[in-house]
Amino acid sequence: MKGRIFVISGPSGAGKSTLIRGVRERIVEIGYSVSHTTRRSRVGERDGKDYFFVDKDKFREMINNNAFVEWAQVYGDYYGTSYGALTDKLNAGQDIILDIDIQGAKNIKEKIDDSILIFILPPSREMLEQRLKERATDSAEALTKRIALAATELINCRWYDYLIINDDLEKATKALEAVILADRCSKTRILSDVEARLFL
Repeated sequence: MKGRIFVISGPSGAGKSTLIRGVRERIVEIGYSVSHTTRRSRVGERDGKDYFFVDKDKFREMINNNAFVEWAQVYGDYYGTSYGALTDKLNAGQDIILDIDIQGAKNIKEKIDDSILIFILPPSREMLEQRLKERATDSAEALTKRIALAATELINCRWYDYLIINDDLEKATKALEAVILADRCSKTRILSDVEARLFL
């Protein structure tokens, strides 16, 4: 059974990273694709674990070499998912979670049409703004830009396959886990294996 890509998107402050960590603790056999980025690392982030941190020249070189299945420029920095981070794991039957923005999700869906797109929503815009302010990782100018971009990002949830409102962390984590586990039982994924096992 070939692996599936689960794309997780949502505005900054929606809780994507926390939900992904929670699901990876519960579904141990699921993989996580580490993206490349040109932005500076934040406190506590590690190269190769959270992101592959590269400079813009290196990133552009990778673009020119068609190393990315998707890439985008966000807030002046580049983010991208390399083919190498996906193909080996998928062919080995491992599911992969991707934490990427809306533009990247569209690109993934165009190239890998059986990808599952999941959008994480905050309980309200007011709560989203509060979370971003409490995080205190951005300058006032960057915070204003993130809040303004969030309004546009939220509209795009309409074309995703699943929507999860993160108003309660445990409930939202269970919902994300349920989407992944349900997909693993879908006929399109397991019918050929069932036929082989039961000689149907």
